[in-house]
Amino acid sequence: MKALLKLIQLEIRKNKLTGMLKGVAIAVLMILGFMLLLTYVDAEDGSGRGEFKTYADMFEGLYVIVKVTFVVFASVVLSKLVIDEYKNNTITLLFMYPISRKKLLGAKIIIVFLFTLLSVFISDILISALLIGINSFTHVIPEQLDWAGIPGELLRMGMDAIFAAGIGLIPLYIGMRKKSVPATIVTAVLFVSVSSSDFGGFRMSNLVGISIFLSLVGVAIAYLSIRNIEQKDIA
Repeated sequence: MKALLKLIQLEIRKNKLTGMLKGVAIAVLMILGFMLLLTYVDAEDGSGRGEFKTYADMFEGLYVIVKVTFVVFASVVLSKLVIDEYKNNTITLLFMYPISRKKLLGAKIIIVFLFTLLSVFISDILISALLIGINSFTHVIPEQLDWAGIPGELLRMGMDAIFAAGIGLIPLYIGMRKKSVPATIVTAVLFVSVSSSDFGGFRMSNLVGISIFLSLVGVAIAYLSIRNIEQKDIA
């Protein structure tokens, strides 16, 4: 475990991933701006209010936008940590080190998983708190916030973050096969576009069973990518 944690730290420093925190901050600000636009720009029904009539509607919209944003962001991190290494064949040099290939690749995938999980969870909490705070002055959403329901929302945020972290690993399959960064990112964009699209009020990502299934698919893809890496020809 200590060796794995050390590898994770080395990968973060080597790839300068702390610099991506700036990108995360920009993404959070953009999501907040978009949510404010949806909340405060008049809806088509002429009610004088935005798209969200209740806190439940607002939370629902926020969770979808955050999940979509950071699943795509995860594909960028995945490309930087894994796909680029295969594409440029620098992974060959990396695997020459006297360290288990499984641990090396596992450390990279764990970073992507944790990055997505923490980004989604923290963004959901931060943006929700800001929107609630702003609405306490503007009252555009007229209902009173049910504080008794906050623990339930936090639980949902946590589950959404876990699901997003698993789903964020699905593009690894295409990326490893094609050894292509654009293919990895495009796969993520297409996937979240379909799963998060609203089809007459139905959205696949709203079904817990489907979210669990897709996150398990992502974890399975990661496991299969690591399982035989010791014997696999990486050329």
